[in-house]
Amino acid sequence: MKSGQNNSIKQKDSPKKKNFMTMQRRNSLEALMFLSPWIIGTCVFFLNALFSSIRLSFSEIVQLRGFVMEWVGFANYEQIFVYDINFMPTFISVVTNTMLNTPLVLVFSLIIAMLINQPVPGKGFFRTCFFIPVLLGSGYVMAQLLEIDATGSVGVGITLPQVLQEMLGTTLVSTVQPFLDRITLILWNSGVQIILFLAGLQGISSSLYEAAKCDGATQWEMFWKITLPMISPIILLNFVYTLVMYFTSSDNALVAYILDQVFQNTQFSRGAAMGWVYFLFVFVLCGVVFGVVKLGSKANES
Repeated sequence: MKSGQNNSIKQKDSPKKKNFMTMQRRNSLEALMFLSPWIIGTCVFFLNALFSSIRLSFSEIVQLRGFVMEWVGFANYEQIFVYDINFMPTFISVVTNTMLNTPLVLVFSLIIAMLINQPVPGKGFFRTCFFIPVLLGSGYVMAQLLEIDATGSVGVGITLPQVLQEMLGTTLVSTVQPFLDRITLILWNSGVQIILFLAGLQGISSSLYEAAKCDGATQWEMFWKITLPMISPIILLNFVYTLVMYFTSSDNALVAYILDQVFQNTQFSRGAAMGWVYFLFVFVLCGVVFGVVKLGSKANES
């Protein structure tokens, strides 16, 4: 009788042991395994600098040797908001420019990705063409261009022909040229977004479009009812990536101003305060984006 009871207990316990490693736990462990190098690197190399930067933004350096600091509270933040005449105008200019460029980059990238995703010959060639500016605009190539002072050729966009400029006049050309410059910069910054959108579009099952066509749906209806909902995670990823890209780019005027305050004017405390104001703004903005997208997904599910 005891052996029969023991066998029944083992049979009851065995399903629990088998179900211990569920698919969700396995995915969580795999994600933790891939994230572990970043977590370890952050704890070892980043946390100490992070806390030192926070402390520095509320302090003033008394002695540079040994980095001796004296607590001054919010004096550094008061200095940049009240007495610094360059910080807030530069901050507003950078934020405004980013808010204008980010939606344009997303719309342009999605349109190009949808065009490349069509069954046309030479799709690989077009993908390479749109990704080349990403390779040229970073790393060694861009460093060499900046070293020879080629910022004008990189920053200036499509130039109107001289004949067309004479026909349009100086006033109209001065209005159109900034728009063309912005279009060129958007093209330079859209390579990664196009690749991500293309991957999302190729992940949509063709059976969804076939079923919609059988129901009489138009291309416009399929775009709003199938394409956009299916690639909404890619849209969020591209949105956050584009925001961070613009806010941390090498030609960001605010980042350059903060670096000048720190390394040229040796205003370490003030530079740390500026950096934390900038970081908190970007962090809150990304949180708002995540919240809006989450509310939108819940509304669509309901």
